[in-house]
Amino acid sequence: MDANMRYVYRTVNGKLTDEHPQEMRLQYRIMLDTLADRIRHRLDRLGKTARAASLEAGLSDAFIRNILTHKSTNPRSDTIGQIAAVLKTTVPWLQHGEGPEELDQEEATTIGVPMMGYIGAGAEILPDFEQVPPEGLYTVDLPFAVPPGLIGFEIKGDSMLPRYDEGDVILVYAQQQRAADNFLGEEVAVRTGDERRYLKRLMRGQLPGHFNLESWNARTIENVRLHWIGEIYLTVRSGQLRRIAQRERANATRQRNIRAAETRGMDELPLDVASKRKPM
Repeated sequence: MDANMRYVYRTVNGKLTDEHPQEMRLQYRIMLDTLADRIRHRLDRLGKTARAASLEAGLSDAFIRNILTHKSTNPRSDTIGQIAAVLKTTVPWLQHGEGPEELDQEEATTIGVPMMGYIGAGAEILPDFEQVPPEGLYTVDLPFAVPPGLIGFEIKGDSMLPRYDEGDVILVYAQQQRAADNFLGEEVAVRTGDERRYLKRLMRGQLPGHFNLESWNARTIENVRLHWIGEIYLTVRSGQLRRIAQRERANATRQRNIRAAETRGMDELPLDVASKRKPM
């Protein structure tokens, strides 16, 4: 069988159908040409249903099913980040089929994405006046792994409603991932030539090397130069931030209670027994 040929298998409830003999199944490779193909592949690998993955990602229960049935063909990049986190894969692979499929758990971080201040969705943010230290103002703790190299911004203003609410946090790549023209039509974080920071939809300007920054509920900022474009990996809704904080506090309390119980258990042992007990 030609190693360069690609084959497609069919699945039912995440399992190969019986139409393929067992000895031939290992010779089949999955054609992963579309976002739906790649999502379906990761669901199969993890044994998740589309509904369960949608709810785990904080989306409507039919969100992923609509992608798989081609009712929704162009999800936002930050929504792709939410799905990628649940499917334990990387955004570039899920969105474009580029780079590694599996998220490197040794490089990934589950906590401590540094917050670098505010980003304007209507409001004008001048980063130079924020006096943000290199490590950020504070960190956003997440209950799932994300790639290294992310930074966070809290949204100020309402010009991007209903997609983004004031108080939401966007996580973006600190280093620009692509050439500026490759971001056209996408919602991105930008820093302009006059050092203002915005969350906008990037469009081509009328002058060479200039861009228009579009909003949903405000006038377009026309013909600006950009110093930096931050690709959005994930949006954490303000309500989710509170739930995550509560969950993290609950986990910390539970761990403290476990350690306290272990300590009490040691204290109740006779001195000679406790001193001979080997550490775990």
